[in-house]
Amino acid sequence: MYTKKELTEEDIKRKYITPAITPHKWPDDKIGMERQITDGRIELKWNYVSREKAKKADYLLYLRRDYPIAVIEAKNNNHSISYGLQQAMTYAQMMDIPFAYSSNGDGFAEHDFLTGREREIGMDDFPSETELIERFKTESRLTAEEERIINQPYYTDQNTYKPRYYQMVAINRTLDAIAKGQSRILLVMATGTGKTYTAFQIVYRLIKSGMKKKVLYLADLNILVDQARSQDFSPLEKVSHKIDFEKETPETIGSYQVYFSLYHQLSGNKSEDDESDDEIVEKFRKLFPDPGFFDLVIVDECHRGSARAASRWRKILEYFSAATQIGMTATPKETDDVSNISYFGEPVYTYSLRNGIEDGFLAPFRVVNVTLNIGDGWRPYKGQCDIFGNEIEDRIYNNSDYDYSIVIEDRINQVAEQITKYLKATDRMAKTIVFCPTEEAAERMRKALINANSDMVRKNPDYVVRITGSDEYGKNKLDYFISASSKYPVIATTSKLLSTGVDCKMVKLIVLDKNISSMTEFKQIIGRGTRLRVKEGKTHFTVMDFRGVTRLFADPAWDGEVEMDPDFDPDRISSDDNGNFDGDDNLVPVVSPDADKKQKPIVDKDGCRVEVIRKVVSVYDADGKHLRQESITDYTTRNVLGKFATLDEFINGWTGAEKKEEIRNLLRGCGIDLDTMKMEAGMADVDDFDFICHVAYDQKPLTRKERAENVIRKDFFGKYSGPAKEILEGLLDKYMNEGVYEIENTDVLRLDPFQKYGKPSRIASYFGGRDEYLMAVSELEAAIYSA
Repeated sequence: MYTKKELTEEDIKRKYITPAITPHKWPDDKIGMERQITDGRIELKWNYVSREKAKKADYLLYLRRDYPIAVIEAKNNNHSISYGLQQAMTYAQMMDIPFAYSSNGDGFAEHDFLTGREREIGMDDFPSETELIERFKTESRLTAEEERIINQPYYTDQNTYKPRYYQMVAINRTLDAIAKGQSRILLVMATGTGKTYTAFQIVYRLIKSGMKKKVLYLADLNILVDQARSQDFSPLEKVSHKIDFEKETPETIGSYQVYFSLYHQLSGNKSEDDESDDEIVEKFRKLFPDPGFFDLVIVDECHRGSARAASRWRKILEYFSAATQIGMTATPKETDDVSNISYFGEPVYTYSLRNGIEDGFLAPFRVVNVTLNIGDGWRPYKGQCDIFGNEIEDRIYNNSDYDYSIVIEDRINQVAEQITKYLKATDRMAKTIVFCPTEEAAERMRKALINANSDMVRKNPDYVVRITGSDEYGKNKLDYFISASSKYPVIATTSKLLSTGVDCKMVKLIVLDKNISSMTEFKQIIGRGTRLRVKEGKTHFTVMDFRGVTRLFADPAWDGEVEMDPDFDPDRISSDDNGNFDGDDNLVPVVSPDADKKQKPIVDKDGCRVEVIRKVVSVYDADGKHLRQESITDYTTRNVLGKFATLDEFINGWTGAEKKEEIRNLLRGCGIDLDTMKMEAGMADVDDFDFICHVAYDQKPLTRKERAENVIRKDFFGKYSGPAKEILEGLLDKYMNEGVYEIENTDVLRLDPFQKYGKPSRIASYFGGRDEYLMAVSELEAAIYSA
């Protein structure tokens, strides 16, 4: 008979913990066992990925459906009662659960987050559902309004997934703040974590509970409004309406519960000087004469114009000041003259990119930094002219000039070539966004990429498309680009239109070829790649940087706490306080109208030749800290030399199929996939042996074809005849086309062209038996590598 100390954790749960809490204390429908909290972080190696184990709670006890009130962690009896309490507390803090418990079958340890107290109780003394709920209500001083909100369930149907744990926390904290009378609320959630879905659940529960009746949802891009209406808010389609300010009047506006609108629909397309503040507010009064018409306003991407005290958009919020206002953003803006916190208050909840990657809900990333020979500076020779015949100003140009004040054609072509090489080595159909300095530069890059990918463009002319604010053709292709089911366009060149808000589900490559100093813009751009689509093959993404922009990962602001700038002055007016965007955002350009009139010098290839002088691959952890940064070739060399100090040791280690696989597994364990590396290096026709010798020992590589020709030249087959000779010649041909692993595997004999010689046993008989056949193959392999 087993003692309790010999029982497994599962036995402890089945024999002791489950009977202690059910059925007389907690009904089955209020108990969740083995409930998954996270998906498990995706671990990004150099060129392949793996997924860590998901975090799971042994038990969750629910106040009502999807509102957990307690978490229990079980351990076997070799541990103390409180051994699992810290783990339970960690889960409770993640999920905003007030009570945490652990047990080893001898009793329960309890941590009460509402009182800060801990205690141990017997197995028969675990609190009942009624007792724990009453404690929760009393200790949290739950009001009737809060209780009404809690009792209002989430929206669920077969097409709507249940909220993830962090979405539940965001929803519940927001509703709790509203129930307590808070009128300005800030939610900070990383791109790809479902802000719009979270907003929908907040709105749904508020409307169904009767706490709110009229909602205005504001966004700054038409696609954001349409996505919200047609996707996450679709269950409220019959009671929602998209406002058209050009056509509607107070009589035609209708009586809906949820209204959607664009910021610039409300404020028009005129510049700040064309319209006084009073005239702007008068437009609101005409359509909504009652400023109390809305009792809830949701501001999507609130880091945009609403963050500015003097913004025209802020006037919209001030007009509806009586309404509860919720600001949502992945990147709150906090500078000395712009502040989301100043208006909305401290975030009620923050779920960062780091959190999302650690939990396995967001895609990890690596960075490829490409250094060009003119990155640090290029100076024209004396009297050098551009392609127009105009003399180029004599000074040193660098990355802050290229495509801004001067165009270097060969630089553009080199960038396009490097992007194309990467896609050829990985996936030609990987969705890619190339961020360029201007719309004009995005058009030049589009042409360069088309020429570099003419084979793909022949298949579909939309393989490369410019998608910018002024390009109607490109804007019409935006829905197809962001669709997970549409193949084309594959590569989008842009300057700002795709930098924020747009749900780019399948983007696997983000190319930075513009100067970025704003941390907000940088975060938004990186956020275009963070969505996971594992079933569709997207497990991570890559950032290719040609301008040194990824230095911003080292900035403490990359993933630190959101704090108001200590020098913030609400009375300071910045140069961009009118809230207008450039052409990519469909609004009036903020740059001087004379800025584009001056023709930029254009230098052709003869005037400036550009080369790649260094390419470094970096893998980052979730908070932007370096895990590794070096050339992947150097990394491979270091790992090979750590196992085989000399070339002779490696050659001896390569003999035999088992040893080859051992070496490949060694490299895989270091995150190195030889096939991918060879593709990226343009050496797919080189044997693994030659590639490793080249990388680690600086040996000249031979292609498989060259090695095969050397075997024939040495007349290796002279001692064989008939079927035996033909079979060995067929194996050499297999090696030349597919590699050494094919000829070492006897299963190859079941394939063409060997089937005509009979079964493997019959083929072996041509050599005198199985052992003799294997010896002949071994000699063939030795001949291959002795070449």
